[in-house]
Order: sequence, then structure tokens, then C-alpha cells
Amino acid sequence: MTPWNSETLGSCAFVDPYAVFSRDSVWPGAEGPCEDIDSHLPPPDPARRLGYILDPHDQRRLALHATLTAAGIPPMPEDRAVIDQISALPADVNDVLQRWLHHAL
Repeated sequence: MTPWNSETLGSCAFVDPYAVFSRDSVWPGAEGPCEDIDSHLPPPDPARRLGYILDPHDQRRLALHATLTAAGIPPMPEDRAVIDQISALPADVNDVLQRWLHHAL
């Protein structure tokens, strides 16, 4: 028996391999599973983009959160206060901490 591999599904990496889709099923479409599900979304319009700029503190907080997750240390909800305090430190401290986490992989 050949094991199921999600890497060959392209944009449908979370599709149930045992699901049965009929030709007149509503989801993901009459074409069948994995028939370009993303093609139903229009391309983004740059003119309608919001003009918000994140505060540097928030940028560091999001970057630290992403770095921890990528390093295999997903932050728990109770870690928010600590991440917020670390992000309030100067940018060079945050950069060094992220570099250490990248090298720890």
C-alpha cells in the first residue's frame, strides 16, 4: 500500500484523501477537489490597500512571534506578556535574539 503524501497536492494540502466528491457537490466545486480553489478570489487592488503602518514595537513583536514559531517553540497564550516586554526592548536586542533563535535550528 502506498502511503498518502500531502506534498503532491499543491494548493490543496489539507484535503481529506478519503473524502468522496460527487460531480454536483457544492464544495470545492463542480470540477472536483483541488481544481484551483484559489482561482475564485480576485487579485488584490493596490489602490484599495490600507495605509496603516505598524509601530516598530508591534513589528518586533510579530517578528519575534514568527521566529519562535519557526524555531519550533510556538508561544503559548500566557507568553504574550513576556513577548510584549521583550519587544519593548531596543531593536538591536530583538535582532540578536532572533538571530540566536535562527541559529538554534
